[in-house]
Amino acid sequence: MLRSCPVTRPNHVIPPGLGQNPGHDRAAYYGNGRLWTVLWPRGVVVAGADDVQRDGSISMKFPWWRQVHGDLKITGRRLDAPAAGLRADIPSGYGPTGFQASGIIFATEGCWQVTASAGNAQLRFVTLVVKARPQ
Repeated sequence: MLRSCPVTRPNHVIPPGLGQNPGHDRAAYYGNGRLWTVLWPRGVVVAGADDVQRDGSISMKFPWWRQVHGDLKITGRRLDAPAAGLRADIPSGYGPTGFQASGIIFATEGCWQVTASAGNAQLRFVTLVVKARPQ
């Protein structure tokens, strides 16, 4: 399944101010100098039972950092099959720049392209979303 999804790998670019914090895993960061997030290991989001909603959608948390002013917007689409677009839960109260928490709700399992934007900056990545299988 992973071969059919060109997942994005971390580029190890850390948001300003986090580089000196030993608690941050350098390998997981992905950014472009204006927007950053943390990618899941090997580009695969593995959703546990608590992450799967009643309608079968998958809700996962993603942190973001904004170097530019503007509200964070997140859109996305499934690349490997037809599906409803993703939804994003972006709480207010984080200010015009800096850290911003979010929840991304993927309609189904599959290969997803996620695009975040704030102000005139944009960051795009591809991830594979799967539900954890009972062992």
